Amino acid sequence: MNGYHGRILEVDLNTKTTSDLPISEAFYKKFLGGATLGAALIYDRVQPGLDPLGPESPLVFATGPFTGSAVPMVSRYAVCGISPQTGYWGEATSGGSFPFRLKDTGYDGIIITGKAAQPVYLLMNGGQVEIKEAGHLWGKDSYQTQELIKTELDEKALSVACIGEAGEKQIVYAGIMNDEGRTAGRTGMGAIMGSKNLKAVVVGGSQKVTTADKPKLRELAKTAVHEIRGGLTSLAFREYGTLFYTDMGMTLGDTPAQYFTKNVFEASKVTGESLRQNYAVTNYACKGCPTGCGREVNNFSAETPRVDGPEYETAIGFGPLVMNHDWDTIIRANHLCNVHGLDTISASVSIAYAFYLYDKGVLTKEQTGMELKWGDGEAVVKLVEMIIAQEGIGKLLSRGTLAMARELGRKDSEAAQVKGLEMPMHDGRAFQGLAVSYATGPRGACHLKGDFYNVELGAFIMELEILPGDRLSPENKAVYAAKYQSLKDLYDSLTMCKFSPISVTQICDMINAITGWDYDPAQLLAAGDRSMSIKRAISNKFGVTQAHDCLPDVCMQPHDEGATAGVEVGMDLMLKEYYEHRGWDPLTGKPTREKLLELSLDEVAVDLYG
Repeated sequence: MNGYHGRILEVDLNTKTTSDLPISEAFYKKFLGGATLGAALIYDRVQPGLDPLGPESPLVFATGPFTGSAVPMVSRYAVCGISPQTGYWGEATSGGSFPFRLKDTGYDGIIITGKAAQPVYLLMNGGQVEIKEAGHLWGKDSYQTQELIKTELDEKALSVACIGEAGEKQIVYAGIMNDEGRTAGRTGMGAIMGSKNLKAVVVGGSQKVTTADKPKLRELAKTAVHEIRGGLTSLAFREYGTLFYTDMGMTLGDTPAQYFTKNVFEASKVTGESLRQNYAVTNYACKGCPTGCGREVNNFSAETPRVDGPEYETAIGFGPLVMNHDWDTIIRANHLCNVHGLDTISASVSIAYAFYLYDKGVLTKEQTGMELKWGDGEAVVKLVEMIIAQEGIGKLLSRGTLAMARELGRKDSEAAQVKGLEMPMHDGRAFQGLAVSYATGPRGACHLKGDFYNVELGAFIMELEILPGDRLSPENKAVYAAKYQSLKDLYDSLTMCKFSPISVTQICDMINAITGWDYDPAQLLAAGDRSMSIKRAISNKFGVTQAHDCLPDVCMQPHDEGATAGVEVGMDLMLKEYYEHRGWDPLTGKPTREKLLELSLDEVAVDLYG
């Protein structure tokens, strides 16, 4: 078949055995790849009561039909499982060169189950698969691990995805690091690796897939590259990375501060421009990307000469969210997370919640071991260190805001999370379509699948009739948000960077040129709906209901200043319209039997309804 190898590697760490799982073209056409393929592979392998950190818990690495192709901005992979952080569906994505090299192994992905008796790493290189001893790597940080493995194997053309100390200790929001500072950060997939004594996955090879129409694909790719390079957004990414949005976000009321209770702060101090003014900053790109939004801070200190990042989410989380405007401490906190493999969003929001509780007198200096005063960047760095070391208050913070609230006798609605996953650094009060996307996202609060602010700022999609409106009003938002959510969910299936500006028509043309299929925009949207529904069904099996589709009060209370002063989130109206469009039962929160059958998810329908 074109675009795929037609097989997944199955790994049983209990027995240290591997086997090939053949995948049909019909299966790929239905689920495409990436996180959607992961959901389809995982669905029958998980049942209620599964311990996400137990040996039987599956972990999937997956590529998509775009991975390794001439299409620009497609060096992405997805890693999926049942999240130890939320207890529901979990997924994360990352870029770099690892995705291309995973595809070059001759496999479209990996399913890992079991637990090794001792630390190991998985090596897939040149068509060969080995499970190698990794005791000497346990305790090494993510950068050390990557370098040591490449040196040990005497092969610099390999890519390594690994865990650091956070994953080894099974901190529930531990991420997976690859290509130095690239991170599959959210939902705790690194903790699952740690629970399996799996230190790393190492990939390389030269096994390419066939393409149905190479000349057509080259033509489409050339046009896309030209459009990307000339786009204003791409120019901004190249110059300032994702931090180009900071001052715009504050102006729009979209960038949170002081634990989501404010939206006005000294934005000029935490921009991409201010970072360049204060440090030697260079940019880098994932393989095959003409944009290059990645940041590196060079000559940072004698101890840390080079630091990957920080990106927008991280800088805001360790910055304005705790009213900190000191770049030095923001960069140090980010670097600690990269070194030890920790999700910067969940870490920073948990820390901000601790500051908030300290300010209210709920946490004391005796409990925290230090004063937590808004703006104290050194305290932020210390708390990151304590989370990683599992010392003092850091142990509680390592469980996330929902666990913190419950441990301290606070209301769940005070914890800045959805379904246990901490809120990102965009605000639903500024873009109401974003609010309903957060509430219903397949993995919890997710700005990547629900980045509806892009639509409201002009990136509307005529092929799917997704249109902008009054960003501060809930009217006529839910259907557009649902469609956009389905589309962006597919980016993690194909796999493609969220920053890619290519059109839906171009995406369909590229799929067809690679595979020889006949996808059109309507079929593409249906595939996105199918992806959203199967992930939802997995979470339904683990207890998610309509009651979980909400934003916490702390992220909904109207502000008294800024661009969103007095704005209330119309969640009830949007959820009603969202459920009607999705075909989800408003009482149970499950996709209806009829909708599942319409989406050709017959086995899921039988599983949920008998």
